[in-house]
Amino acid sequence: MAVTEVVLASRSPARLATLRSAGIEPHVVVSNVDEESIAASLPNASPVELAQVLANAKADRVAESLTTPALVIGCDSVFELDGRPYGKPGTSEVARERWQQMFGKTGILHTGHCVIDTATSQRAEATASTTVTMGTMTSQEMDDYLATGEPLEVAGGFTLDALGAPFIESIHGDPSTVVGISLPTLRRLIGELGVGWTSLWRTSGNTGDLPR
Repeated sequence: MAVTEVVLASRSPARLATLRSAGIEPHVVVSNVDEESIAASLPNASPVELAQVLANAKADRVAESLTTPALVIGCDSVFELDGRPYGKPGTSEVARERWQQMFGKTGILHTGHCVIDTATSQRAEATASTTVTMGTMTSQEMDDYLATGEPLEVAGGFTLDALGAPFIESIHGDPSTVVGISLPTLRRLIGELGVGWTSLWRTSGNTGDLPR
């Protein structure tokens, strides 16, 4: 199949970097979906269900706005700890409280994926889950980490691919799920739509060498 335009319906630098490292150069179109309102409207949703609903909402919003054919990828991540869903902390106070709750515990990072082919209106969706065991921090480490602002806008208040990585003891499952976009899951979904993964390498006019 000919190379297809790829659109990432997310402002996440980590998701964009992950796709680029896998040889795909998407256009970024931010959905501006109100995640908090959607979550508030679904008080009984499980963390898995919430991650998928948010991913679908992002993909749908961006797909509806496009006027040219594309594969639209929507993703959202929710961290589950003790059966409760945790999204983006938003403030340093909330992030501090959550980290203190997570110290030494094991949770699950759920990332919902929704891929829409706007040329055919076909879609494929799935949620990937990876178990994450958290470490602990000293008071100074906590203050310094919060001061970076990094944990405020990521699910659960931590990252695997940046400053938060040293405070994660272990993971069980696909690492890219924790980053916010599971590459094996995405490859399978794109395949369900009849598109070959390697046909997407160097899209969006990028004719340079693949990452090495």
